[in-house]
Amino acid sequence: MSSHTRSDPPLIPGSPVIAGLLLAAGGGRRLGGRPKALLPYRGRPLVENAVRVLREAGCGPVHVVLGASAAEVRERADLAGCVVVDNPDWARGMGSSLRVGLDSLAGTGAGAALVSLVDQPGIGPTAVARVLAAYRSPTSLVAAAYDGERGHPVLFGVDRWADISATATGDQGARVHLARHAEELVLVECSDVAEAFDIDTPPDLARLL
Repeated sequence: MSSHTRSDPPLIPGSPVIAGLLLAAGGGRRLGGRPKALLPYRGRPLVENAVRVLREAGCGPVHVVLGASAAEVRERADLAGCVVVDNPDWARGMGSSLRVGLDSLAGTGAGAALVSLVDQPGIGPTAVARVLAAYRSPTSLVAAAYDGERGHPVLFGVDRWADISATATGDQGARVHLARHAEELVLVECSDVAEAFDIDTPPDLARLL
């Protein structure tokens, strides 16, 4: 089920539509089953920060994929203006959420999807904007890099979505596609403006303070 509220600012005529795709379905298994989207961050659910980052960087529209405790996330988090979609198979891994998210973008006219993860609050709008700026065409394949190592966010031109959806299984996400097309991948160094840590275990929660 999707809820559609279009309140994003209009695009400049002729500029590409680059949608923000936020994967926020994780159940926080190593956090004792605390859904990552609802972890407290600066007094609000973590998912709200991730949406704000995408918007401030220039993504629009923003689609959010929920899974664990989806009803509670919808109730507690302010996701106004986002297109929110549920992934009933979220427990099978990130691949299923990526497929659901890309499917939700079909027919929107987006030329690319910029994929980010809800549990990386160290990555802000500046890093995301750098990745966005590297878009060139519907075949673009771009990723943020941290000291030369590929990380998130990742930008996929629309012409790549079908293959990514066909190969995204388990927790692989888009790794198969990225490996097959490594020579086409553009890395954008972001280590000077962002930290690519994940919130996965109880000690990591200190990073949210």
